Amino acid sequence: MDSAKNLPVAVIGAGPVGLAAAAHLLERGLEPLIFEAGSSAGAAIEQWRHIRLFSPWRFNIDAAAVRLLEPSGWESPRPTALPYGGELIDEYLTPLAALPAISSQLQTGARVIAVTRAGMDKTHTRNRETTPFLIRVENEDGEARDHTVAGVIDASGTWSTRNPLGTSGLPAIGEDSAAGRISSPLPDVTGRDRASFAGRRVLVVGAGHSAANTLINLADLAKEEPDTRILWAVRGASAEKVYGGGDLDGLPARGQLGARLRRLVEAGTIELHTGFGISSLKSLASHVTVESVDGRTLEADIVVPCTGFRPDLDILRELRLNLDPAVEAPTELGPLIDPEFHSCGTVPPHGAALLAHPDQDFYLVGMKSYGRAPTFLLATGYEQVRSVAAALAGDREAADTVHLELPETGVCSTDAGTSCDVPAAVTASAGSEADGCCTVPEPVLIGFPTGLAHGRSGNN
Repeated sequence: MDSAKNLPVAVIGAGPVGLAAAAHLLERGLEPLIFEAGSSAGAAIEQWRHIRLFSPWRFNIDAAAVRLLEPSGWESPRPTALPYGGELIDEYLTPLAALPAISSQLQTGARVIAVTRAGMDKTHTRNRETTPFLIRVENEDGEARDHTVAGVIDASGTWSTRNPLGTSGLPAIGEDSAAGRISSPLPDVTGRDRASFAGRRVLVVGAGHSAANTLINLADLAKEEPDTRILWAVRGASAEKVYGGGDLDGLPARGQLGARLRRLVEAGTIELHTGFGISSLKSLASHVTVESVDGRTLEADIVVPCTGFRPDLDILRELRLNLDPAVEAPTELGPLIDPEFHSCGTVPPHGAALLAHPDQDFYLVGMKSYGRAPTFLLATGYEQVRSVAAALAGDREAADTVHLELPETGVCSTDAGTSCDVPAAVTASAGSEADGCCTVPEPVLIGFPTGLAHGRSGNN
């Protein structure tokens, strides 16, 4: 980054990982320029502020961010407490974003619509590594402006691009026209969005922690609104993977979630439909009819899509990227997190070396770095950006020596379905391998979790 050392480094997304990236850049003497599509830091998390994370505060706060916050008189939350999404915003992200060092570099209502090299598209090779990046940003009025930067850290997350309801990776036939009957992925069914669900037939689609959180909240709503009917559709032959390890789960909050969900299904409060791959939706005047590939149909007033997320790569079309063909994560990271083979607990520590792309000084971090894999943990993202900031500052030794401390999770499960044991901490240098299968899932969404309940971090 020497040739552009006087230019700032763009950070896309002001979620937990994006703001942590900014904090680490500042510690390295580099200038961050933060673009957030929402109206405030943590805008994506704001949409699921009612969801509680599975992992305690100590795994959800970045060390460099804390070092920035402490001189301001900020007091750290109790390390062992499990925060809600709203608390993550109110007690951590908002104070962090308000610090002069951060607020002076943060642009909200600023959606990044393209990233490229200044003056060249992806076909041009000569002098590519020494050419600054150009970031095109659109404001809330639709006006665009270009910014020239030395490096780019894309922490924009995946919240804005959910997976479709249909099978084969495609929207179900009629899914687009039924959009008015489809809610957000983690609606606040007992609070903000209560009127849309009370006394109605609700179909929850998906077999992850997002679905579990929503189903349990709907059961709470049904206690007060007995006409509420709860339907649950999963593609698999059973819901066992959602129930998880129960009392054996090393993250107690997650184990309790699965155990409670099982009881609600067994009691008939939740009507479970297995082997239900959705082929089509037909929107009628009063409801929507949902048909499975085997011809079964369900009728609902509203559908909740808990089908996971995928990265928005359109803004990166003019960059040279190396992406895993299966999960769309950086090539070297992909096999370590592929949900087809990995479902929980330990992803080897990784940083700039594994996250690098052919376009030097561009990095995908946070939830977006995991592509379509659902097992991201905030602590993983914080170590990613610590390493990336070191690399951008030219400190390869610090960038390549990575350390990651994860919760002792015992048996854990993710949207993928299997389980494994997780070590408490792992240290590695770039290129080394660590035992284990994958990392603790963030509720996705973050509950959705994370390990955040996964909170998906990042918000552009």
